[in-house]
Amino acid sequence: MKRYNITVNGTAYDVAVEEVSNDASAPAAVPSAAPKAAPKAAAPAASGSAGNVKITAPMPGTIVEVKAKVGDAVKNGTVIAILEAMKMENDVVADRDGTIASINVNKGDSVSTGAVIATINA
Repeated sequence: MKRYNITVNGTAYDVAVEEVSNDASAPAAVPSAAPKAAPKAAAPAASGSAGNVKITAPMPGTIVEVKAKVGDAVKNGTVIAILEAMKMENDVVADRDGTIASINVNKGDSVSTGAVIATINA
């Protein structure tokens, strides 16, 4: 028996497949697909080509405010978004000078550690 992970329309399934012979005495295969949780992909908040520098979430949390928009010139330390984690608000800042190429989150989005918040062309 072989096991496969298959994703259909964003839902992940763990599927076991048994190889059977063609003779009539072989039992019929019974599909056994149990859905398992699949992460949902978030659509980017603003379109635009991705920049060459990614600004990522330092921890899991919820975006409470997006302070920058596509096309804004930013300097090292400019606040791009505010992330709430464990009832504390944390600034997500640009780590270099450049121009915002894309904003990949919206207010209210839940993000995990390392999720791309924005991209910058430096």
